[in-house]
Order: sequence, then C-alpha cells, then structure tokens
Amino acid sequence: MSPAGRAPLTSAEAVAASAPYAGDIGFFFDFDGTLAVIHPDPGAVQPVPGVLDRLAELVALVDRVAIVSARPVDFLAERFGELPSVDLYGLYGLESRRDGVVAVDPEVVPWVPAVRRLVEAARHELPADVLVEDKHIAVTLHYRMAPHRRDQVETWAQREAERAGLAVQPGRMVAEIKPPVARDKGSVVQHEINGLAGAWYVGDDISDQRAFEVLAEHAAAHPGFVAVRVAVTNTETGAELAELADLVLSAPEVMPEWLGEITRGFAAARSASPDSPPGS
Repeated sequence: MSPAGRAPLTSAEAVAASAPYAGDIGFFFDFDGTLAVIHPDPGAVQPVPGVLDRLAELVALVDRVAIVSARPVDFLAERFGELPSVDLYGLYGLESRRDGVVAVDPEVVPWVPAVRRLVEAARHELPADVLVEDKHIAVTLHYRMAPHRRDQVETWAQREAERAGLAVQPGRMVAEIKPPVARDKGSVVQHEINGLAGAWYVGDDISDQRAFEVLAEHAAAHPGFVAVRVAVTNTETGAELAELADLVLSAPEVMPEWLGEITRGFAAARSASPDSPPGS
C-alpha cells in the first residue's frame, strides 16, 4: 500500500481516474534523471529523444505542464524553448518562466554576493575532481565522478553555508548551496495545484520527495483530488522515492513511450466524450 493508504496504480488506472478532469489536471516533471539521463558533465544533459514531442501532445490535453528543477531557468529554456506553453521553475522555484516571462524571486537578491563568494571558494578549496556548477544564485557541488569525496563535500558545504547564512539542499550525488529562502519543489507544486482537480508529479531524487508529500497532503485535505506520484528509479537515490510512489518507471529512457501511453489514454477519453470542451 502507498502512504496514502492506496494500492499502487497502473498507468491505465491513473489515466482513468484523471481523464474526466483533464482540463483541470496539472503535470509536473523533474528534469535530470526524469526527462533526461544523468551525465557526468551537467552542461551536456539533454531531454531524452522523443520527450519534447510527447510533452507537446500532453500540453494540448491537460490544464498545465511544468518542469520543476534544480537547474536555472535559462538552462531549461534552452532545452524546452520550443514548448512555450510549458512552465519552467528553476532552482527549486527561485526562478520561473511562465507565458514567456522570466522572474527571479526578489528574496534571493540580497544573497547573491554570498553565493558568488562561495563559488570562488569552492573552486579553490575543493579537490579538482569535484565539479563546481555555478548557477549564479546557487552553486552545486557534484561528486558523481568522485563518490569517495561525498563526506568531504557535504561537510564543506554545510560548514561554508552556515558561515554565510545560506542553506544546503542535498541531492543525487550533489550538495547544493542556495539562498535561505523557503522554496522547494513541494512549495512550487503546492502553489500551482490550488484550484486544480488533480496533479501528477514525476521525479527521481531526494528533492522530489517533498512534492510527493504535498500531493498526498493535498489529496487528504481535498477529497476527490486526484494525486498521482510517479518515481523514476535509480541506483543512487531512487529506492526511497519509489516507496512513496503510485507508479514506478525504470529509467528516463522509457519516458517517451510511457508519455505516449498517457497521452493516448487522455486523447481516447476525450474522444469518448464528444461534448467535452477543448482541453478537457
């Protein structure tokens, strides 16, 4: 049984529960490890071939589709620019792009100088096999290529963040230092699902757990709300998230085929209800 007291769903069952409310359903996706395969070079990561086409189909069938990621919005925009109707939430919601308009949470601005100092400190003080990813208003320390550095990296990140008054966000083989602003994937989802009849969240990492919890909490407080939590498994951090999921996928590579199954199910349900309005 899932934590919400439900048996795990099949994709067909999840579509059947959601399709009657398609016009009021939201789909939210993590990026790395979910829509894209993890790569040792973070800058080289691209959506799995076929994913953009499937997302374009999904946009036409449901109320909203969004990417909720630790990546900066400009990085996401380079990869999803051909899908302007897909909302982008970068750096756990500290940045966003909706309807083509990019916004930065004003609460982070005073913390940018402290982040900039830590970027330089990390480059000078951490070993060369630790990749320092500069996100301008955050810095991510990758130890995937040097897993033996985990304790060293996490200790350094925690110590330096505390000194600077910043926060640490753990992730899949990374430690991220960011402004101490109360934003995470769960807070993004909580804001976006207000007024919806249901939502799906698809993720693979520790930071996606809060989004899963928000969906479960919202469903418990709003009877009839359709919450579907989908975990993409991995050997690094996937087991814990999978235990909370309603559906489990094996890898990002299966995403295009799976999304095709989902969009066909929604499209079939709409065809079976010819009186339903467009987008429902």
